[in-house]
Amino acid sequence: MSAVIDELAAGGVRLAVPLLLASAGELLSERAGVLNLSVEGMMLTGAFAGVAGALASGSATVGVLAALAAGLAVALLQAVLSVTLRADQIVTGITLNALALGGTTYGARLLFGDGSAGSVPGFDPLPVPVLHELPVLGPTLFEQSALGYVAFALTAVLAVACARRTAWGLAVDAVGEDPTTADRCGLPVRGVRTAVVLLTGVTSGLAGAQLALSEVHAFSDNITAGIGYLAVVAVIAGRWRAWPTVLACLFFGVVQALQFTAPALGLHLSAPLLTTLPYLLALLAVSGLVGRSRAPSALTDPFVRGG
Repeated sequence: MSAVIDELAAGGVRLAVPLLLASAGELLSERAGVLNLSVEGMMLTGAFAGVAGALASGSATVGVLAALAAGLAVALLQAVLSVTLRADQIVTGITLNALALGGTTYGARLLFGDGSAGSVPGFDPLPVPVLHELPVLGPTLFEQSALGYVAFALTAVLAVACARRTAWGLAVDAVGEDPTTADRCGLPVRGVRTAVVLLTGVTSGLAGAQLALSEVHAFSDNITAGIGYLAVVAVIAGRWRAWPTVLACLFFGVVQALQFTAPALGLHLSAPLLTTLPYLLALLAVSGLVGRSRAPSALTDPFVRGG
């Protein structure tokens, strides 16, 4: 039984790593007033570009750089549409996701043919000496790939950076709560919003690389399978705060891992129920039934100077 619990914990954290990365950028973006539903498209494009770059160069590191560039490209398009041109953020995000799904599916047919499994340079687990032998925590935290460790570090840095007591965190919150007043106080509202959208592209592209180059070493159609949407849900379930969002990501990862380990634990849980749980948690978070929750006041509202 202990071995199964270890497997559940390790699998949950491993599955949570892409969520942690994507939600880290999305949290800042939403707190600045921009809802990035296109996180799914950024991740999917990053995963595709990561595999294509790794195959073309024979280097997993080049694959990661390609994934970052691809995620940034989608984010730039999102920023131009939603921040500069003030297009509807929800419609823009869904449209970009559809384009990413169609584009990567077609691109995979052209570049990979029947598939890329087993031939993609990637990142294998790097156990930390001594620490990886600790019960439960060892295989859970200290047997990650290089990208996994980068994800932990980047998530921690962004969690500290977006704290409400830091200058950057205060600027982000000011832009997301009252952009007109923030503009009158000299804050570059559009600049801040563009910056956080681009940051989301970087973290989401890295999340796609983690999924494709660390987890499966391959690309398949719709490899993200809604993980980007889950990242948005994690931010909502975390009530737009850093550490609760991290906990939501870990919970979602464990729920996903339960689909594989539940039989060994003697639990007979339906897969649809486990798939629904994250969304139920987000619904509870915004309903007020489990505590007060309030979204940033200007979330999804385009900024118009003098408006």
